[in-house]
Amino acid sequence: MHCPFCRHPDSRVVDSRTSDDGSSIRRRRQCPSCGRRFTTLETTSLSVVKRSGVIEPFSREKVVGGLRKACQGRPVTEDALALLAQGVEETLRASGQAEIDSYEIGLAILGPLRELDEVAYLRFASVYQGFSSLEDFEAAITLLRSVHAGSGDGDDPDATVEVVDAPDRAAEERPR
Repeated sequence: MHCPFCRHPDSRVVDSRTSDDGSSIRRRRQCPSCGRRFTTLETTSLSVVKRSGVIEPFSREKVVGGLRKACQGRPVTEDALALLAQGVEETLRASGQAEIDSYEIGLAILGPLRELDEVAYLRFASVYQGFSSLEDFEAAITLLRSVHAGSGDGDDPDATVEVVDAPDRAAEERPR
């Protein structure tokens, strides 16, 4: 680790502590050259494999941005979006995989988003699942209604709604 003050290429760890949630390690370091101390934070990396094959670091901000678009004009707070994105990231990290396919991220978003706001869910699903006709929307709405009828209140977190007749666009690259 390079010293941020004098750029010396080495440092000595003085103290290490695990963060409250156990997802990172905070280390106090001291430079042997200038003697100054600084803090580093170690976290595990989570990479996203995009449809094009490009690998990039996971970005919770990108998840929030996509959710914000889906929730535009809906009564959903920024805090709710941040909590949903945090939950998605925790779910992905709990999978134990260092590289996650972008398709899996979309799947991880759909369930919690349906619970948060069904209209936003339909908006997100229409882009994510590539709805191409009114029939795709009708099928998704019919399945949402059947989830409500089946559980009585529509709050079944394990229920998933999937449009069967929607074309599979997972292999295509969509412009962002």
